[in-house]
Amino acid sequence: MKYKDKALSYFKENFDGFLAEYYEFLRIPSVSTDPIHVDDIHTAANFLITKLEKLGFSNVKAYNTKLHPIVVGEYLSNILSAPTVLIYGHYDVQPPDPLNEWTTEPFNPTQRGDYLYARGASDMKGQILASIFALESILNTSSLKVNIKYILEGEEEIGSPSLTSFLNDHKDLLKADMVLNPDAGMIAQDKPTIVVGLRGLAYFELVVYGPKADLHSGQFGGIVENPAHVLASVISKLHNTNGAVSIPGFYDRVLPLSSDDRQKINSLNISEERYKNLTGVPNLFGEAGFTPIERAGARPTLDVNGLYSGFIGEGAKTIIPAYAKAKISCRLVPDQDPDEIHNHFSKYVESIMPNTVRYEIIKHSGAPAYLGSKAPGLGKLSKALEDTWGEKVVYKREGGSIPVATWMKNILGVDSILFGFGLPDDQIHSPNERQHIPTWKKGVEALIYFFLSL
Repeated sequence: MKYKDKALSYFKENFDGFLAEYYEFLRIPSVSTDPIHVDDIHTAANFLITKLEKLGFSNVKAYNTKLHPIVVGEYLSNILSAPTVLIYGHYDVQPPDPLNEWTTEPFNPTQRGDYLYARGASDMKGQILASIFALESILNTSSLKVNIKYILEGEEEIGSPSLTSFLNDHKDLLKADMVLNPDAGMIAQDKPTIVVGLRGLAYFELVVYGPKADLHSGQFGGIVENPAHVLASVISKLHNTNGAVSIPGFYDRVLPLSSDDRQKINSLNISEERYKNLTGVPNLFGEAGFTPIERAGARPTLDVNGLYSGFIGEGAKTIIPAYAKAKISCRLVPDQDPDEIHNHFSKYVESIMPNTVRYEIIKHSGAPAYLGSKAPGLGKLSKALEDTWGEKVVYKREGGSIPVATWMKNILGVDSILFGFGLPDDQIHSPNERQHIPTWKKGVEALIYFFLSL
């Protein structure tokens, strides 16, 4: 216990310094999807390299890819039989748009009450630093009896296009006994959570083309098909009246939920009222025959993520737009294949698209679902979380997708422990993203317990 006490004291005594580094990291606008931020991506990678080197990590290096660098480093214990923990993270962030909806600047971290507001505060710069600060607190007060490796990428928010080839090419470098992935979160401040299942993802863009240029609606309205009308019609046919996806074949591989599955999922006791409070909607919607929490984590879905067509500025402009496009994502459950879903989607769109327009479907990314309830080290982390919070750990299936967990399982042969210290109302990917600092501090303390327990 004395090592834990010393490390915890070090973290508490140096908390202001840790918080300053947190702020420094958040000030870097490492938006991976925007070419204007390429230099910022490299700045964020260099921030992590410098931090790991100061902690005594060796072989710390940024590996160049076709897009953004992957940072790898290792800390080797002096114990020959020490297990190796591989920690994954991503230092890129979502674009901050729409800027006018932020209360404070997205890359000017600001603390209001118990929350730290900035893009990346929760997803996932804060989670990376939680693990680094826990290790720093230990290394400055005692020694580690485990080997630590980091793999930190800058492309997660754009689908990690370089990661699978990197994993395949560097299996020996990344060899590990257990994998920590803190890119998940907790269901509430007082409910330490480990995610044991993730939905997969299939992401498309559907573009409908009409006239060769925008047309005057007074001259051509009624004789030229409007691409915006066509797209709206297609989208309206993607679901049936019971809230289920209407694409033929979509549910062919979906495994039915057993009574045991349903009991475990619904044991989280997340009420409809809580979902309404979190989202601000007057009523919930979804596939008939399933509870909200079943629909959110254990059933497949299809959503339109973005729409664009014609004139969307202030005032009026009377045109028939030349094109209309929609970004569409499908969240997938175990046994569904992203490529098959893409094919089902393509065939269905072809069957309902009129011959008065042209169209294309752009496939952006895809990854299968993940189940990892037997990940090495899961029991140790559970105990560390329970000791810190004084509450039993909640095990849940997450509605989101973290493809790297499946890739690491398939390529490196190790299941990942998925966890994190973000909360459902952190507004990740939205304006005013935030991290609850008391929860984050407890997370660092739990990781100190965990690393010392190995």
